Amino acid sequence: MAAAARCARGLGLPRAGHGISVLTAAPSVLLQHRQVHHAVIPHGRSGRSSVSGIVATVFGATGFLGRYVVNRLGRIGSQVIIPYRCDQYDLMYLRPMGDLGQLLFMEWDCRDKDSIQRAVQHSNVVINLIGKEWETKNFRFEDEFVNIPQSIAQISKEAGVEKFIHISHLNANMKSPSKYLRNKAVGEKMVREEFPDAVILKPSEMFGREDRFLNHYANMRWFGGVPLISLGKKTVKQPVYVVDVAKAIINAIKNPDAKGKTYALAGPHRYLLYDMVEYIYTVSHHPFIPYPLPRPLYHLVARFFEMNPFEPWLTRDKVERFHTTDMTFPDLPGFEELGIEPTPLEQKAIEVLRRHRRFRWLDAELEEVKPKTQPM
Repeated sequence: MAAAARCARGLGLPRAGHGISVLTAAPSVLLQHRQVHHAVIPHGRSGRSSVSGIVATVFGATGFLGRYVVNRLGRIGSQVIIPYRCDQYDLMYLRPMGDLGQLLFMEWDCRDKDSIQRAVQHSNVVINLIGKEWETKNFRFEDEFVNIPQSIAQISKEAGVEKFIHISHLNANMKSPSKYLRNKAVGEKMVREEFPDAVILKPSEMFGREDRFLNHYANMRWFGGVPLISLGKKTVKQPVYVVDVAKAIINAIKNPDAKGKTYALAGPHRYLLYDMVEYIYTVSHHPFIPYPLPRPLYHLVARFFEMNPFEPWLTRDKVERFHTTDMTFPDLPGFEELGIEPTPLEQKAIEVLRRHRRFRWLDAELEEVKPKTQPM
């Protein structure tokens, strides 16, 4: 009898009893063509201690966007498999994001297909967030954005994964001067070929507490000013809040109509690069000293930073990427189709920039100053 009741709950059938209201379990978000374990049948009230029915493998979970995605998945009671290659201490901040036993960490080798197979074989969702802003002697942009995503998409398709979500870039283009963006474009094509129903998200430059965008420009004050190609007056940016992108990933998982679509995710406002950087220094209470720097000379300075054997603060490719005007895609769906209202830069910039203020301005109120916006 108890077994029958459990089956009824798993199938979403009503169960009534004396003094108990009729409850129905929400149907599984994702329908698998494999045997479904009782542990992943949705049950419980919403929250980290419930079970959403989502079992997600998140590649690149230790990165900037990854921590927000894992947190969102854990918040709704999902089981998350996190393949990693980093040190154990780099995973510590992820561990509290899910209930006991809901976050599973496993070492993996991105060039070993058996390792990828083990990471996705029990999942109904696979999310690819792999990427770095610079190349190393072991991993070029072709590996990070083309070869590895292609292998993951291929193996996920063979394993019967229901939803595959791939993160690209808004400015991904085969003709871009940035090698980063060119390989992002090739990666989109390869993923679409291997997994035709993949959901591809194209966010613009993301900002948040740990970003390398607003913090990058704020830290330039240590060099006596902010070098900008053409003073930043020929570049238009449309940055997006990282939490909005994480929400978009979760909503794409839940939305059955998202299969096979490509979403362009950008912030609600467009800014001249000059105006945006000026706003960064206004909020952080530092003098804004811009100066024009020719592209060849900027590349020479970046080449010096590339000699850093660890994480280079600046690269030639980053110079090109940050001085590329954000593209617009009126024909592609965006945040609205995923039920999200994008957050403007002015609303969340203080969260990122407060740490750059001097002590006397640390608790100062945010002044009513906003960057000039450009027409959409």
